[in-house]
Order: sequence, then structure tokens, then C-alpha cells
Amino acid sequence: MAIRIYLEDVLKARGMTSKELCKLVGITEANLSVLRSGKAKGVRFHTINRICYFLQCDVGDILKFDGNLEENDDEA
Repeated sequence: MAIRIYLEDVLKARGMTSKELCKLVGITEANLSVLRSGKAKGVRFHTINRICYFLQCDVGDILKFDGNLEENDDEA
């Protein structure tokens, strides 16, 4: 995937569990797990906003572009 997820690293650096973050952000543990694993096809800006707020980080701390173009037949 062209976008790499570093949420786990930021959680560890902040000493916060994913369960704690879920409660603060208002998402399910299953949805956060999909995001953390890099298998999410998309994420709402509202969710990213809340994650960054509660982790006191920047979007670039949790999402990074790896320089590759991801080809997807679904998009037109």
C-alpha cells in the first residue's frame, strides 16, 4: 500500500493503549484494528482529526506516503 500507518508507534510513544484511544475517539476496537493493520481502504477526516487531537500528534506522524503509486481497478 502506498500509505503506511504508524499509529502503533505513536500509541507506544504516548503510553496509550488502542482500547483507550478507541474510547476517546469514539470508534470500535475492530475499526481501529483495521486502520492499525494498514488494511483500511479509507478513513474519515473526522476520525483522523480526533486521533491526532488525543495523541497530540500530526497527521504525518501516523500516515506516511511510501513514494509508490497504488494501482486500484475499483477507481475510475
